[in-house]
Amino acid sequence: MKNLWNDTEAAGYHGELGLRVYTSRLLGHDPSLVLHGGGNTSVKIREPDLVGDEEEILYVKGSGWDLEFIEAAGFSPVRMAYLLKLARLDALSDPQMVNELLTHMTRSSAPAPSVETILHAILPYKYVDHTHADAVLAVTNTTGGEERTREIYGDKAVVIPYVMPGFDLARLCAARFPAEAKAGTIGMVLMNHGIFSFGDTAKLSYDRMIELVQRAEDYLAGHQSWALPGRQQLAIPDKPVRARVAQLRQEISKAAGFPMIMQVHNDRRSLAFANREDVGILSQQGPATPDHAIRTKRLPLVGGNVDAYVLAYRNYFSRHAPSAREPSTMLDAAPRIVLDPQLGMCTLGRSAKNAAIVADIYAHTMDVIERATLLGGYRALPEKDIFDVEYWDLEQAKLRKSGKPPVFSGETTLVTGAASGIGKACVESLLARGAAVIGLDINPAVVNLHQKKDFLGIRCDVTSEEAVINALEAGIKAFGGLDMLILNAGVFPGGTAIAALKSDDWRKTMQINLDANLILMRECHPLLKLAPRTGRMVVIGSKNVPAPGPGAAAYSASKAALNQLARVAALEWGADGIRVNVLHPNAVFDTGIWTAEVLASRAAHYGVPVDEYKKKNVLNAEVTSRDVAELAAEMCGPLFAKTTGAQVPVDGGNERVI
Repeated sequence: MKNLWNDTEAAGYHGELGLRVYTSRLLGHDPSLVLHGGGNTSVKIREPDLVGDEEEILYVKGSGWDLEFIEAAGFSPVRMAYLLKLARLDALSDPQMVNELLTHMTRSSAPAPSVETILHAILPYKYVDHTHADAVLAVTNTTGGEERTREIYGDKAVVIPYVMPGFDLARLCAARFPAEAKAGTIGMVLMNHGIFSFGDTAKLSYDRMIELVQRAEDYLAGHQSWALPGRQQLAIPDKPVRARVAQLRQEISKAAGFPMIMQVHNDRRSLAFANREDVGILSQQGPATPDHAIRTKRLPLVGGNVDAYVLAYRNYFSRHAPSAREPSTMLDAAPRIVLDPQLGMCTLGRSAKNAAIVADIYAHTMDVIERATLLGGYRALPEKDIFDVEYWDLEQAKLRKSGKPPVFSGETTLVTGAASGIGKACVESLLARGAAVIGLDINPAVVNLHQKKDFLGIRCDVTSEEAVINALEAGIKAFGGLDMLILNAGVFPGGTAIAALKSDDWRKTMQINLDANLILMRECHPLLKLAPRTGRMVVIGSKNVPAPGPGAAAYSASKAALNQLARVAALEWGADGIRVNVLHPNAVFDTGIWTAEVLASRAAHYGVPVDEYKKKNVLNAEVTSRDVAELAAEMCGPLFAKTTGAQVPVDGGNERVI
């Protein structure tokens, strides 16, 4: 463990709540302590109310906040006196508890308090920290874990057997902690759940957390269970996997009932775990801590038999739903993790962000499992305990807060010419609708176009078959499949009459505007066939297809040929459910080829101001890249579900076209 406390940094946080924010962020910064909303912290502060009466308030981490980025507004202020009264009740249902916590806050705009609020209240310390430290879980989740935990901590920590979080856990701790705590007690271990530390200052509580977790790490190291086997000799497969990945993603999405992003992690660490001879036993014990199940499901899929996994999950639900704490409706039966000897670890979610969260959680779970195995044998909680948390309404509420998913949630689009103009606008329109986007462009700026989990920018010369195939391989590993294709990349070598048109210029234009798109269509077709909601393709054509102009022979001919290629694709791919439509934009002036100088020159040629030249169409309306992109995105959506082979102008009305 590394103690990250810094006096200079700490001086920038003011007051007791400010220091609570600081040390909470220190804990959240270390993924071996907490992951993605896990853990919680609190501080008890005496302060006056509006009428001047002083009372003690528990500021506890609010639901939905991540410790790494928490702010003062992320802590829920709850009246301590009432919390201590609640702790003395014989029983309190989850809905009642939530209501009582919400109605006894001092700030109505605060987030819902943590489900462990009452537990924080009954611990007689000013600052309380709670993490799900990997090292502690590697000890508790073993055969004989409780005895090992007591051996490590002695009087330093009270050890509490596993009880489901919430009121029952708070009641148990209220009964056992005062009876078992000693003068030197600085923490509390919840078996198969996590660890608490506490103190009179934020620094002391944080320091004690680091000390307690370090003790677990030292114990593991002393029992040859800390350092994991080397993996440098393990070869990473370089065979194409996109077809198999897309097929697997389609099957899992079908089982879920909605499309999902699937990320492939074929690093040495993931491959080594997936290739263990005992992976079918170790991985099927259960998660490191039960709250992970709402993200990861209880078990990963080992191999590729999705139907068998679905059947097993339904049986799991049937076994435990009748005795559940509250009536339960079965969630989707699709896995969120796949362990495969060739693919390594695949993780799934309704978005790239969610799939990445699952990956983070299971990467740490693999460490916990392997260390616990070395220590004496990994042992997770019984499946009934996992079920109770997976179907616990208070945990499910965290997932429901996201509301209805965007229209392209779980789907992936590939956009060519993505670094500028219409292509860049298409990327933005698709991201706004929830899609993951693979952006290709010869301009290296595409790589850093968006710093988001759901965008992958790849520098790619689309005229190179090898480069296109490599880009597709990388894109499918990142997102699992392909649902939509936007063919936008092209060049406009205008201003040359046929009599002066050089063969090399003709061939270059055809190569980029036509041949490259044939390559992309051919290589993407097998992937689009596997799209859970069927594939869609939109070709960015040109007004020059129905109404060519002088001096643009190569451009007009290449776009016309591409248009015919798209029409044939619509005919051929209809049997696969793939929709193919074409947009014909014109006079889109916010693209790279239209510099201020070129615009001024063309406006002068027509004898009108630049602003008037931009609106030189029937509707007297300026057409922008975003206008084209928005229609391209909509044509991939449900409104155009019954449309294929269409050619739609986006030009404000061109007299020659009309």
